[in-house]
Amino acid sequence: MRTDSSPGTLPAREHLPAADAGTPVLDVVIPVYNEEKDLQPCVRRLHEHLERTFPYAFRITVADNASTDTTPQVAARLEADIPEVTNFRLEQKGRGRALRTVWSASDAPILAYMDVDLSTDLNALLPLVAPLISGHSDLAIGSRLARSSRVVRGPKREFISRAYNLILRGSLQARFSDAQCGFKAIRRDVAQVLLPLVEDTGWFFDTEMLVLAERAGLRIHEVPVDWVDDPDSTVHIVRTATDDLRGVWRVGTALATGSLPLDRLTRPFGDDPRDRDLTNVPKGLARQLVGFCVVGGLSTLFYLVLYSLFRQFSGSQVANALALLVSAVANTAANRRLTFGVRGRGGAVRHQAQGLVVFGIGLALTSGSLAALNAASNNPAHSTELAVLIAANLAATVLRFLLFRAWVFPDRDEPDSGSTVLAAHTPPPAGAAHPSSPTYSTGATAPYGTGAAYGAPGPHTPLPHRPVPQTQRTPPYPTSPTTPTTQVRTGEAVDGTWRDATMQLQPVRPHDTDPRDLR
Repeated sequence: MRTDSSPGTLPAREHLPAADAGTPVLDVVIPVYNEEKDLQPCVRRLHEHLERTFPYAFRITVADNASTDTTPQVAARLEADIPEVTNFRLEQKGRGRALRTVWSASDAPILAYMDVDLSTDLNALLPLVAPLISGHSDLAIGSRLARSSRVVRGPKREFISRAYNLILRGSLQARFSDAQCGFKAIRRDVAQVLLPLVEDTGWFFDTEMLVLAERAGLRIHEVPVDWVDDPDSTVHIVRTATDDLRGVWRVGTALATGSLPLDRLTRPFGDDPRDRDLTNVPKGLARQLVGFCVVGGLSTLFYLVLYSLFRQFSGSQVANALALLVSAVANTAANRRLTFGVRGRGGAVRHQAQGLVVFGIGLALTSGSLAALNAASNNPAHSTELAVLIAANLAATVLRFLLFRAWVFPDRDEPDSGSTVLAAHTPPPAGAAHPSSPTYSTGATAPYGTGAAYGAPGPHTPLPHRPVPQTQRTPPYPTSPTTPTTQVRTGEAVDGTWRDATMQLQPVRPHDTDPRDLR
């Protein structure tokens, strides 16, 4: 999808860097409201599962949004007993508000959440976050509606869930299968840009986040899950469904009017740096031609209807000018949004002004054709006038597309600031040990900024991994201490060849055995 450039455009996805650090890789948020009975068994079961199966450092955050029972005391005891548990208290209700607040403050590169009832089988947690760690995807969701999912729930909830997803597909053109499963994850660098666009603070928060991410072209990974319905769920189905329908209308209206700045969420095409070096390549020509033809066909019908209407009380030239003016404004707006994918109001006035210039050219062609027809025949039939105008409009349409593509809505070949990752490698002095991992730096803002609520160690926190014993490391580089620093792009060797740039992540849990580990 072609969009205007934006200074907030996300860089290409990359595997999270691996190095020694104390920052957790995963922060699992459990939003709760009056869950004094289920909170403790949920957190202890989740903690035991993560300690046993998850290979990286993690944190469990209890997001208590205005509970009025003893939930705050239970959360405080869990925080005191388990080092990986953090308690976060909000004084306002709303699951969406709790997730936005905690995710915005977290310093972990991968953010997830799950419902306190643990209806979803925890064996799906690692498959959920693995595509985000590897850089393959931006968001990940558990799906109860996938073919291989195994779900136990009543017919009422089954019907409501499937009907809701059909509404999303029909109204918002959503392609993900399950919007409301309480089992989702997102990369923190994506959340920093996406969450400010999400307005809902309740149960529609998930759906709005996914719809905006999908419309912006972000990659959403779906994981089939085993799910057992909680018969004691406190969710008010009717009120939640009503709020969701209001949210669908609000988001659909915002998308239709182009008022959401989704351009700041776009990523480059492909993650291979060679793809970002391609220049002077036409983008989306086939799709633009199809969209332009559809808009042009509808505009022609609209123009002919207007011409026939104006012809009832004016001459042919006046009717043609009025009909062409009104249809040209509508045509420019439709092509701006649908054909060339320009969203928002920025530049709309300039685009309409340029569209009027194109309109002037079309007016000259059609008016000239009518003048020639009137010169050849003193009183031409109305059907003859329409035939001449159709032929003139076909010629003007070809010229209009070329002018729109090359002048009104051109491809902007602006430099991709911040998306190219450089691996700065400084060979160590002779006799020094080979560092366990290279140092990475980017021109963009570090995606893993500090989190004041958790005392983050610093920006761009890498993933922790088990240190490799000194005897197993690569021998020192045979260089002198004065060897200059060389900067190469990720995946590119010094000699210019391209190699696999994927970084091997090592487990960090102390009980995971590694035959190379000499401890």
